[in-house]
Amino acid sequence: MLTTWFLLVAGMIAAYVVLDGFDLGVGALYLFITSTDRERKLLLRTIGPVWDGNEVWLLAAGGTLYFAFPLLYASAFSGFYLPLMIVLWLLIFRGIGVELRAHVDSAVWRGFFDGCFAFSSLLLTIFYGAALGNVVRGVPLNADGYFFLPLWTDWRIGSQPGVLDWYTVIAAVLALLALTIHGANWVALKTSGELNARAKRVAGILWPLLAVLTLASLWATLSIRPEMLANYRRHAILLVIPAAVAASLVAMFVFARKRAEKAAFVASSAYLALMLLGAAAAVYPNLLISTTDPALNITVYNSASGTHSLSIGLIWWGFGMLLAIGYVVFVYRIFRGKVTETTEWTGY
Repeated sequence: MLTTWFLLVAGMIAAYVVLDGFDLGVGALYLFITSTDRERKLLLRTIGPVWDGNEVWLLAAGGTLYFAFPLLYASAFSGFYLPLMIVLWLLIFRGIGVELRAHVDSAVWRGFFDGCFAFSSLLLTIFYGAALGNVVRGVPLNADGYFFLPLWTDWRIGSQPGVLDWYTVIAAVLALLALTIHGANWVALKTSGELNARAKRVAGILWPLLAVLTLASLWATLSIRPEMLANYRRHAILLVIPAAVAASLVAMFVFARKRAEKAAFVASSAYLALMLLGAAAAVYPNLLISTTDPALNITVYNSASGTHSLSIGLIWWGFGMLLAIGYVVFVYRIFRGKVTETTEWTGY
């Protein structure tokens, strides 16, 4: 039961990263591949029907985490208070950037909210990557399960690290590259003409950097946490995951060269999901690693709700997920195909 809930939380986080990831990637590219207001409207139309629905998966993952592993929720939200507040404000600015830009016919007004959308999206990709880096690296947990992290210390990894150090910066840049390429693949899938060509060009330029940084992140992870290989040694079947990551990375390049837009987007989706799955497989059964004493690690065993609650919750979670998945399928099917200037979506 505990492993099931661990996989469900990991799966919901992966769903959020894949679905909202291309929204964030579009935002990161927003000011770089557009040159006119017409192109910016067109770019917003590619995500207009789905971006807010995609963010629901973040709320659902947080709610599931609170229900299944309340100690982890309490510890993480107290220790990461400053970064979480920054993320909250970035999400707010990103939302108002999308929704308010068209309310006043003024270049200054539109420029301000374009900046809100673009820079908050870019910074969110960086913060999400740094957050994953902190989970893998570990935090200075104390005996009562709480910790404090300054934004940075001396940029080195030790028993009292900061949110940012050399390892979490690598994770942050990797997330920025991966989500930007994911967003570029989405733009290529949903547009045609010059905007389509620019998106493909960006994905092609960034792909070699992503490949190099993927290998660098693997080296960095194993250098600071060699025990991450323990589960892979114990269960050889898990080696399928890194092999699939490599395959998806190659597939992104191959399909982009063949101009297979949908396949390239599916490949970038697979890359993101498999990278997260690989990280989850490596840390299990740990949920949050202590840099001060391994005995203080928060695990699925010492942080979970009661067995009865988890059993009943699984039933209601299933109903909720059926509704959520049905909604996602319906929306993406209704708004399938490429967008044009005549595509109707209120506000864009």
